[in-house]
Amino acid sequence: MRLLVTGGSSFVGAHFCVRAAPAHTVIALHHTTPLALNGVTPLKADLRQARDRRHVGQLDVDAVVHIACKVKGGGGEATQQLNRQMMDTVLGLGCPVVYASSTVVHWTQDSPYAKSRREDEERLKASGLPWAIVRPSAPYGRRLLNHQPGHKESFHTLAELVRNSPIVPVIGDGRYRRQPIHVDDFSDAILSLLQRPLPNRAFDAGGGSSLTMNQIVDSLAAAMHRKVRKAHIPKSLFVRLAGFSADFDPDLIAAVDEDEVADSTELSEVTGVVFRDFSEGVRCLI
Repeated sequence: MRLLVTGGSSFVGAHFCVRAAPAHTVIALHHTTPLALNGVTPLKADLRQARDRRHVGQLDVDAVVHIACKVKGGGGEATQQLNRQMMDTVLGLGCPVVYASSTVVHWTQDSPYAKSRREDEERLKASGLPWAIVRPSAPYGRRLLNHQPGHKESFHTLAELVRNSPIVPVIGDGRYRRQPIHVDDFSDAILSLLQRPLPNRAFDAGGGSSLTMNQIVDSLAAAMHRKVRKAHIPKSLFVRLAGFSADFDPDLIAAVDEDEVADSTELSEVTGVVFRDFSEGVRCLI
């Protein structure tokens, strides 16, 4: 199968490409971050440019795995406009689409990023194309050799803090929950969906158990045989600081205390993938 993967240079996108390459022809779109993955054909394209959108639109592929999504930059409307352009290009190919959305669509607190995800989902559902939506909660996994995502992966940052510092900052009270999903399990679920006619269904995707942020830090520390203290920092301070960082979006930090619990039962039943618990997968981070 010839697969076009958008966001191929992102953390999740690169892992998916590597997982898919042994069995499929993988064309990976990237923009600013160089991409050199074994068995993967990179294609540099800026989907803000009409010429590049036309070029991508002429590709002969069997399916699209749409992973790219602009989170931050240029203001809310500019972010949403770029995401619309990417979805325009994807839908214009006229082939089956698996969209890697996000559990942020369930949040009660709004943000341009969440709005973009919801809008993309509705446009895909109304497109008339075969589709599936998979919404991961807190994907994590190992670093790939010779690959450096444009934005630092949050679990890698957290692991470095636990490894190198006796005090780990935690936003707010740390009681909000996540259900971390290993990026290989997430990739395997998408690959399984692509082996059959897409079901025109949306699935949440999480690991084997939900954990508070405090428990995630404790799990990392235990795996590293480290003793650390958690310093609970007011969310409002992190929101202000996020405005000065390319790796964090103030709107997402403001909603960080929303739970992201994702029940993968339906996805597991359809794909046969058993989603590992964080206590098992955490070793890839150390």
